Amino acid sequence: MVKQANPTEGESPDDGVIDLGLDATDGRAWYIVQTYSGYENKVKLDLEQRIRSMDMSDRIFNVVVPTEDEIEIRDGQRKTVSKKLFPGYVFVQMVMDDDTWYVVRNTPGVTGFAGTTMDERAKPTPLPDTEVEQILRQMQSAQPKINIGFAEGETVLVTDGPFSDMIGTVDTIDLDRGRVRVMVSMFGRDTPVELDFLQVEKQ
Repeated sequence: MVKQANPTEGESPDDGVIDLGLDATDGRAWYIVQTYSGYENKVKLDLEQRIRSMDMSDRIFNVVVPTEDEIEIRDGQRKTVSKKLFPGYVFVQMVMDDDTWYVVRNTPGVTGFAGTTMDERAKPTPLPDTEVEQILRQMQSAQPKINIGFAEGETVLVTDGPFSDMIGTVDTIDLDRGRVRVMVSMFGRDTPVELDFLQVEKQ
């Protein structure tokens, strides 16, 4: 859920709702911060700690690593993992001035602000609120993507059921039903067999 206005009665700032502050007049805006690859979550935690310790919560409001859930199917198991939408980037909502720039830029793992010129101290370009809102809504409402590890036309091994240990070719994939149709050779001819994603694995 993305919140566009001030909290209403009964809501707290810690209920998981990100206030975009679209009605705010304090000059806050969203900026993209570049990080070392794989350091996005650490930068988020370190920056939030710096905001608290340096009493900057009135000028740096939100730190977000945009992610989406993905269901991976490996070795006959379904596992939900969180995938970063923009690897190497963290979104920060802040009032840009010398002090806030220093706090963010000098957080360990941060390499700079996206949208700056060769002069690193030049004011970076903020993201439009509408674009940030769309990204945050995607994080909140998107259904987990399914990463099945194989595609149509690829060779797979049947690992479970009456056709176990048979090798076939993926004919069609039905993501909504979690089913795959595999063409296997039986009695000297290709025969379509419908299986669950968990019953096959890529060769």
